[in-house]
Amino acid sequence: MDTGSDHPETLARRHKCPACFKQFKRKEHLIEHLKVSYHSVHQPKCGVCQKHCKTYESLHEHLTGPLRKACCSKIFSDLGCSLCFKIFDNPNSLTKHKEGCCLSAPAPSGIAMPCAESQEKLSGVVVKNHTGRGHGAVAMDCEMVSGGDNGSLNLCARVCLIDEDENIIFHTHVRPQFPITNYRYDVTGLTEEHLKDAMALNEVRDKILQILYNGESVEKLRLDGGKARLLVGHDLEHDLDCLRMNYPEHMLRDTAKYFPLMKTNLVSHSLKYLTRTYLGQVTSVLVLFCKLILSNTGKLAILLAIIIIILDRICNLFWGLWNYQAHKIIDQAFVHRYDIQSGVHDPYEDCVAVMRLYKRFSCQLDHVEEIGTQNITGGLESYMSKELMKMSPSELYAMSRSNYRCWCLDSRKIMQP
Repeated sequence: MDTGSDHPETLARRHKCPACFKQFKRKEHLIEHLKVSYHSVHQPKCGVCQKHCKTYESLHEHLTGPLRKACCSKIFSDLGCSLCFKIFDNPNSLTKHKEGCCLSAPAPSGIAMPCAESQEKLSGVVVKNHTGRGHGAVAMDCEMVSGGDNGSLNLCARVCLIDEDENIIFHTHVRPQFPITNYRYDVTGLTEEHLKDAMALNEVRDKILQILYNGESVEKLRLDGGKARLLVGHDLEHDLDCLRMNYPEHMLRDTAKYFPLMKTNLVSHSLKYLTRTYLGQVTSVLVLFCKLILSNTGKLAILLAIIIIILDRICNLFWGLWNYQAHKIIDQAFVHRYDIQSGVHDPYEDCVAVMRLYKRFSCQLDHVEEIGTQNITGGLESYMSKELMKMSPSELYAMSRSNYRCWCLDSRKIMQP
């Protein structure tokens, strides 16, 4: 039986993708692959082998999944950050990095709202005289109640806006235009009393647009944004629809629709999942102690590690049987958790989460440094087939472009004079 396809000379003639390392027998197949895969410097990539992935979820599978690459997994487990996927030169640098990378949930908005002279409080409304720079970003989140005859309408009942420094710009209850059939108290914590003297929807919408436009004209906003502010949020289409408000698509930064933060099948993750996965994580002290023991050799160390793993499983099994106060104390002592939307939803908490996600993934310095090496405005479609056939795989990759706008370009725009 002919096994010529496995011959070294045949393998040497294969055309390898410089981004994902797939190999093709024909150059035409490599070109078609690059056209549909949209490889670019903006894609998440492994810090060890430099393999490009479509999403951070697929990168996580590459490093820690069942089919992980052994050499990459070993280095990542020792020197890699599980939140931002960066690789460090030594364990000390990694430990120092994690102190700032692993975040905690902010204080509730009821505590976080400062009573400064620059603020005006009227009937639960907080308006801050924001004097931040242009080209900045504002995070927004809305809480909904049900309305309409059958309760199928989502009506905005509370809205919060914060700046890049997590300061509240605008926070108020909203009086819906239609009768409310369900206040969704378990989620919103709202009652009829909260909305009795609330601001009208039209007034709230005008105030939000005033903050976002930042004195910029509508024409300039639609062209390139000017000094208007970016709007950050999760599933912004839903929030804007409930506010009966429009804002240009190129000024939106939606964590639910940003390709690198989506599932491998390009379905959106929940904000709760994104926050827990990329901003903070549950880390048991028992597991950390177990890893420390396994770093040593000897049968006694392995036996002790097995005992600790069993104890950890038993603790998890009976975790829900303890009373609330005991659970809270032990939770603080044994785990670090960044969890949101556990009970009554706080829009300020959600705003902080989306702003932190945006800032984390818009500050990918390796992306900014490599932008000059790749044509992000052109594309393989603008070249004739004969011209593409003459290019090397590296040149083809340099001409490939992303099918989404990377958030790192926002940081680059701000850094420019």
